[in-house]
Amino acid sequence: MSFSEVREYQYGDDVRAIDWNVTARFDRPYIKVFEEERELTVMMLIDVSRSTFFGTQKRIRSNDAQTKQEFMTEIAAVLTFSAMNNNDKVGAILFSNKVELFIPPKKGRNHILRIIRELIDFEPKGQTTNIAEALRYTGNMLKKRSIVFILSDYLNTGADYKDALSIVKKRHDVVGIRVFDTREKEMPNVGLVRVEDAETGQVGWLDTSRKSVRVKYGKWYEKNERITKSIFMRSGADLVSINTQDSYITALMNMFQMREKRR
Repeated sequence: MSFSEVREYQYGDDVRAIDWNVTARFDRPYIKVFEEERELTVMMLIDVSRSTFFGTQKRIRSNDAQTKQEFMTEIAAVLTFSAMNNNDKVGAILFSNKVELFIPPKKGRNHILRIIRELIDFEPKGQTTNIAEALRYTGNMLKKRSIVFILSDYLNTGADYKDALSIVKKRHDVVGIRVFDTREKEMPNVGLVRVEDAETGQVGWLDTSRKSVRVKYGKWYEKNERITKSIFMRSGADLVSINTQDSYITALMNMFQMREKRR
């Protein structure tokens, strides 16, 4: 509920709503009128670190592979246009190991198109990921309760972000959207390959024909996935994982339906 106006007291009004300062000034009773605040603020935190530029899944009607970054851009576009249709304010924070760009929440189609344009054309300076830094920045910038979406692959997250997430969740409604590629989950057997860590730049050779190598990688991935789910569960925030080869529309609809049932 937010304050709307002050009007003269009428028979049947709640005496607890009397504005005593105005009443004393005009020597007759006035009450404060409140109305339900329906306007929401939606803040999109979008990971633009180098690990999100990986992709192996083919685009529809194209032979080119779609990166996780492009997939997240599509999801962000759907969410921002949905917020626009609800007449909500939308803002965005693009982050890597630091906050790369902050777009304050506003309304309007032109503002939404600016956010999407930045997502498509933006060239990040940082390579690694620091979700904690983005969350701290969000907590300092957002004074009004908002819905915060965190779009990331949640890989190589650097500094621990569980405390920062818990702090932001106390004031805001937080939803994590974890995007992953099938090839990240299971290493294929393609023999000896030259690999590079997209975020650190470290280069090396990997013998994927060895089962022990594939098993070790699989365990590392499962551990990272388990830790991510645990952090969100403990903070009370929602988390949805979406494979780049699946429909994000279906995943988002299922997630929002589950949230609606809990209310």
